[in-house]
Amino acid sequence: MTTLPRIRVTQEAAKLVANGIVGTTKVHGELAYVKDSFYSQHRDKILSLAKNPEKLRQYPTKSTPHFTNKVVKVSFPSSRVRIRRITIDDIGSFRRVKGVKSDQKRVSFYESEVKSLLKDILGEKGKFQDWGGETGDLYSIRMKLFGKRRAVVFGLKGRGTSGPLTPKKMGKNGDQIGRLFRTPADVFLVQYNEQIDPSVIEQMEAFATAQSAREGSTVYHGVIDGQDTQRLFVAYSKRGKSRGSKSYRK
Repeated sequence: MTTLPRIRVTQEAAKLVANGIVGTTKVHGELAYVKDSFYSQHRDKILSLAKNPEKLRQYPTKSTPHFTNKVVKVSFPSSRVRIRRITIDDIGSFRRVKGVKSDQKRVSFYESEVKSLLKDILGEKGKFQDWGGETGDLYSIRMKLFGKRRAVVFGLKGRGTSGPLTPKKMGKNGDQIGRLFRTPADVFLVQYNEQIDPSVIEQMEAFATAQSAREGSTVYHGVIDGQDTQRLFVAYSKRGKSRGSKSYRK
């Protein structure tokens, strides 16, 4: 039908097979190709989306889900929920920040700088690579909190974000807090160079409540805004003690 040589048909068909568009079978001992049941069923929808980029962009998929504003209320027995909001002043590993005040001048740090500082403070030697599906930017089982060693996960927002931090600015789909709470940790912290909106704290509290009710454990959560980030650098970074140093990038 195509007037193409057999070898060319086989080459093109192999591409379709490799991408899961068609399957292979044998007919009278000869290699043949069969329809994929999924693509056969959704053929018209697929072609429609392929011809309309805007419609395709808005179409929810596993890799690009879309969220609605629908609210679902779930009740938990209050006796089972144990959550506690904390600040850096509560954390034993950050004890040097007590008595340290932040400068009035606005300071912005690179995410890599913050991650490096936190690793140094906690004595964490592990490597943590950034990628789209990560649940957290830094994970450690070496944090001291209320006299005990606990697992902590940090969600870090660097200089690529500006203005007050809201849940919508956290992750491509606004799901960074949800992914953060999928980490097997006791302490969940969000760090940002500027002001953190109360909606971030509210969402963290909701996830902490759900996790505590599900696991029956105490869940600690909190935020480290720009002022507290600066206090950490002053207390723990030799460069941070000099206001004119490279650590203080405007």
